[in-house]
Order: sequence, then C-alpha cells, then structure tokens
Amino acid sequence: MSAARHALQRPRTARSERRLEIDGLRAVAVLLVVIYHIWPRRVSGGVDVFLMLTGFLITGSLLRNEHVKLLAFARRLVLRLLPAAGLTLLGVLIGMVLILPKTRWDVTVAEVVASALYYENWQLAFSAVDYLSAGNAVSPVQHFWSLAIQGQFYVIWPVLLLMARRKLRAFVGLMTAVFALSLAYSIFRTATDQAWAYFDTGARLWELALGGLLAVALPFLKVPKPVRAVLGWLGLAALVACGLVLQVSTSFPGYVALWPTLAAAAVIVAGTAGGADRLLTLRPVLYVGRISYALYLWHWPIFVFYLVATDRTAASWKGILLILAASFVLAAVTTELTDRTGNWGPLLLAPALVGAVVVTFLPRQQGNAITPAPALAAKDRPRSYEDGCAQHPREAEVLVCHYGAKNPDKTIALVGNSHAAHWLPALELLGEDNGWRIVNITKGACTLSTTVQLYKGRPQPTCDQWQEGVLAELRKLDPDLLITTATESSEWERGENMPGGYLERWRQLGAMGIDVLAIRDTPRMGFDPPECVETKGAAACVAPRSLSLAERMPAAGPIPANVTVADFNATFCPDDRCPSVIGNTLVYSDNGHITATFMRSLAPALEKEMLRALAGGQANSQR
Repeated sequence: MSAARHALQRPRTARSERRLEIDGLRAVAVLLVVIYHIWPRRVSGGVDVFLMLTGFLITGSLLRNEHVKLLAFARRLVLRLLPAAGLTLLGVLIGMVLILPKTRWDVTVAEVVASALYYENWQLAFSAVDYLSAGNAVSPVQHFWSLAIQGQFYVIWPVLLLMARRKLRAFVGLMTAVFALSLAYSIFRTATDQAWAYFDTGARLWELALGGLLAVALPFLKVPKPVRAVLGWLGLAALVACGLVLQVSTSFPGYVALWPTLAAAAVIVAGTAGGADRLLTLRPVLYVGRISYALYLWHWPIFVFYLVATDRTAASWKGILLILAASFVLAAVTTELTDRTGNWGPLLLAPALVGAVVVTFLPRQQGNAITPAPALAAKDRPRSYEDGCAQHPREAEVLVCHYGAKNPDKTIALVGNSHAAHWLPALELLGEDNGWRIVNITKGACTLSTTVQLYKGRPQPTCDQWQEGVLAELRKLDPDLLITTATESSEWERGENMPGGYLERWRQLGAMGIDVLAIRDTPRMGFDPPECVETKGAAACVAPRSLSLAERMPAAGPIPANVTVADFNATFCPDDRCPSVIGNTLVYSDNGHITATFMRSLAPALEKEMLRALAGGQANSQR
C-alpha cells in the first residue's frame, strides 16, 4: 500500500456510522436560527454552527473515500440539496406575486436567481455597500446567503484535496492555511466593513476549515468519558447562550464567531458520553434535525410574507405560533417529498428559474396616473448611476463624467453626496438648453466638507481622500459655478444641520475663485414612498416637514461671499407636509432620494437660482 493511500486511510478509525448527536446539534442550530429570526429578530450563531458542521461532514466524507470521484461527489450533493431549495424558491415566487408589492419584485427576482445559482451572499454583499440599495426591504430569500457559501465550499474543498495529491498531511496543511488566513481576514474585514464581511466567503471559510480540521483530529483525541460528558453540556449551554450574550448581528463573523463554532465542536468531541447527547438524541430532537434543512429554507420567507400581509414590523405572539406551525408543516412535507423524488429532484430547481424569468417580464405599470409607477421608482434615478459615475462610499477614486452641451459656454460642476447627485437630471436639461457643460463628481455618503464624516456609524477615510482628489480636479476644471448641498437633513435626533466644515470648504473654494450654489437638503420621509403609494395610496403617504427639516435653514456661521444659497423645500413640502406624490408625479425613489422624473420638473426653478448665482459671481469678480 502506498504512503499516500495509507495516509488517507488513517482517519477511518473515526466512527463512520451516523452520529445521531450531530443530527441533534443540527436541530438545536436551526431552532436557534428560527427563534432569533422571528423573535427578537437577532442572530443566534446557529448559521455558524451549520457552516462548521458542513466543513466537518464534507471533509470526513472526502477522507473516507480513497479515490475522490468529483462527479459522484457532486451528484450526491445535488440530489440532497437542490430539490428542497428549488421547491422553496418556486414557493417564494408564487408568494411574491400574491403578497409582495410590485416595488419589491425586481429585487426579489434577482435574489431568487442568485440563490438558485449559489451566489446570493455576493448579491447581498454588494447590496450592503451600495448606498442606494442598503435601505431595501429584506427579501424572502436573503437567508440563502449561507447556502451559497456552502455551495462555493463544495467546489473549493475537493480541489484542495486534489492539490494535496490526496496526502493527509498536505491536506491538513492547506486547511490550516485557509483557517488562519480566512480568520485573520475575517477579523480585519469585520472591524473595517462588517456589512461586507458578514456575507464574504473569504471571511467565512475559516468556519468550514475549522470543521475540516476537527474531522481530521477527532480520531486522535483521547478525552476521558467524564470529561467529555461535561464538555458536551458546556458546549450546548454556550451555544444556546450565544445569541443572548453577544450582539451577533453587528459583531460577526470575526473572532466572535469562535464562540458558537467552538461550542458546537465541544459537543462533537463529547460524542456519546452520556451527557448532552442524551438530550440531542431524543426522538423529537432527531426529527427536527432530519427536517432542519427544509425548516431553514421555509421559515424566513414565511416570516417575511407574514409581515407584509399583516402590515407589521414584528410578529405578534399569535403570529409567531402561526409562522412556526407553517414552517414545520412545510419543512416536513418538503423533506418527505424530496426524499421520494430521487433523481428527478433537481428538476424542481428549473421551474424556479423559469418562473423568475417570466415574472421579470410581467407588467409593473399600474392603472393610476402616477409617473413613474411605484414599482419602477427605484430605477428612476440620475444617469450617473447607470454610467458608473457615482462613486460608492468604500472607494476614494474621483470619477468624473460630462453631460450637457458639447460646445459649452460655461462649465457647471455638481459635487457632493447622493443628495447632490439627484439634481443631475434637472441640470442635464439646463445644460442642453443653455449651452452649459455639466460635470458630475459625486460619491455616496460624502459631502463637500472638512468635517470628518461617518458612514454607518464609522469614520469614512475614503471621503477625505476623495475630497483631496476633487479639489485637485476643480483646480484644473476651474468651473464657472459649483453646485452642492448646503445642509444635511436627518430624521434622527440631530435633525437638519449645517456642519462647520461646509463653511470652511466653501471658503477654500472661494480662495480658488470658484462660486458656489449651495442647495438646502431635501426631506427624508421615514418610510418607503413607492411601496407606501402602491399599497396604501398617495393620500396616506405624507410625512411632516419637521421630521427631517428645521423650521428655518440652519447656518453654522456667516455664509461666504462666493456662496449663493437656494431652498426648494416649499415645493417638496407645501403646508408643512411632505407628500410622496405631487402633480401625479412620484417624488421619491426611496425614503430620501428624488426621482429623476420629478427633479426634471424643477429645472426652471433651478435655472433661476443658477442664473442668480452666476450673476453674483460676475458681480464679485468686478469688485
């Protein structure tokens, strides 16, 4: 027998029979996920247990097979995973058409496709850092992110084993490297961009690698039975306590995810020592473990559909019982059905993909006269987003795009955050009519200010770097007028304000000979206007002006001579109320950004203020 074959056979000393306590551990993990998702809508660490268990079981399966046949390996996974996933996704599409407002259809369809093709984690990661997508309502399939990571793992791990030439020592070395590098990256990424790290495969692979290393080490661990019994109880108690003690939703993955994964590892090491395994191998617990995959699949869409159908933000006690009952029934039926479908099971995924394509072409326009239709409002935004010219918060590169006249008489620079960017549609019209070149230089969550700026509660160093580049670009451009925001509206406690950093930046621009038109910020609505208008009607979708705007425009000090201030909020909020629809036009594309359609209607008013600012600049230059 070759050394390589001997090396791969050594782990076979581990118990290869079905370990019932692991089924029980699955049950505990899925129950924690379901309970914490529904009430109190936190995260339990149960998903991390599933990732670790996947690494443990798949590594053990690969090592128990002397010759890894990738096609056979893939076939087993497909038969086990795709039928239930396909059935759930098909059910989600049906529920979407029946229950969800059309404003959510496009996002849901995109995520159904991403879930079916196992890249939902990346879909959510990019949405989490997309400034205009971060506020989207949750989709009924966003929980597929963890399944996507597992699906990617199923591709990576056999490749690692082949890279190791089926030698155990080399395979362990690769797993150790993956564990160490991924954990280090996870700690760093969680500290710098937790929203991205949560869905990043690279920040999660260490959890699967930990399971793989445990699968290799377990046969060699000689722990006395009394110690294992205690270890099992401690591990189970630590796992249950994880979601109660830690703010998992804001601190994971990082090093904090060691808590649930090591707790689950302790239960596995304990094995059948007459401790926690007695609880984990009870027949009802084992049954929940058997249907755990389907239960994980169904509980979240049922919860989301319940909230939409009842117009709630949280489930009542009766609602919780209803959601749990429906989830368990569908999980049981799905498990029985998919167990019986055999080789035909994966075909259940096809109707979900076909359904996603069909729904994409269903009409979104409604019978009312509102333009744009609420379902299309999210796409009714400045052209700079489609042109890739709206820099997102994580990047510092200065993106510059030119609009308006080809042979311009004047150059107008639009600079600032997304609330500056949503004036571009009006500026495009004015540029063409007046012979002006419009230069768009915008970045999400980054105003033109010397004040340190936050994004999602953390300092945003890319904003400072970006502004340095913007100032250099403006020196070369030498615009006749620069347009930016004058204040920051907010629906939170701080309200509308003008940071002192605005004034300092305006004075710097004045020293460069640049005149500024500073536009008072537009309102925040506190709800999603397109969805509200579709489900409740325009009359019900009104916010008080005082929610996000001060009674008078605030000022941090004397306005520099090179700055003209404009305020259009009398248009947005007549009679101190801010409607979602004005003159049959939908004003907002989300809770705080203006639709391109409505912004174009403000072009004449904006033109008047621009001409006033340009005249003021000429007067200043003649003094």
